Amino acid sequence: MTTTGQDTGRQAGSDGLVQVDYHKYDGSLHWNLRMRRLGEDEHGVWLGLPANSSMRKGHNPAVPLPEAHVILFPRGDWWTAVFNDAPRSTEIYCDITTPPEWLSQDAVTMVDLDLDVLRKRGAPLPVLVDEDEFAEHQVRYGYPPEVVAAAQDAADRLMAAVAAGTGPFGGAHARWLALVGGSDPAAEPTA
Repeated sequence: MTTTGQDTGRQAGSDGLVQVDYHKYDGSLHWNLRMRRLGEDEHGVWLGLPANSSMRKGHNPAVPLPEAHVILFPRGDWWTAVFNDAPRSTEIYCDITTPPEWLSQDAVTMVDLDLDVLRKRGAPLPVLVDEDEFAEHQVRYGYPPEVVAAAQDAADRLMAAVAAGTGPFGGAHARWLALVGGSDPAAEPTA
């Protein structure tokens, strides 16, 4: 396990990238992208992309990502967290998911469970979004009670941690974001 914050891309696939696949509960492909493995610390595995990268929703055309960002994949927990560089208006975006499953050093997958915790740049508190989608998908996909409970618990814990700036939400992302060219926390937000 790497805990130094150094580049560990050589541990990923032959091109140094990791395939990241979010699925929906029915197995359909949701958000997916290839990211550079940056390293690991006490919070989990960090992957990153420089500005002007892209991702896809399902098999649709690529969606541009103007700002650099990193994603934290915690070990055994029901979420992932995106930390966006300025001037992106959403600074932190947490997806409530099943625990990330590493299929190999160069592939990670999880099921997106709809709920999201996000904090806008400069906002004092996070917000919980997509509760309506979570309720709808509980019926449509038949989420088992233990999945519903784990998702709600993860959302509650993330709301508290992001609000308090504890754990990985206390600035741990900054050194990882710097590895992909992100660094200007004072820039003005964009839409």
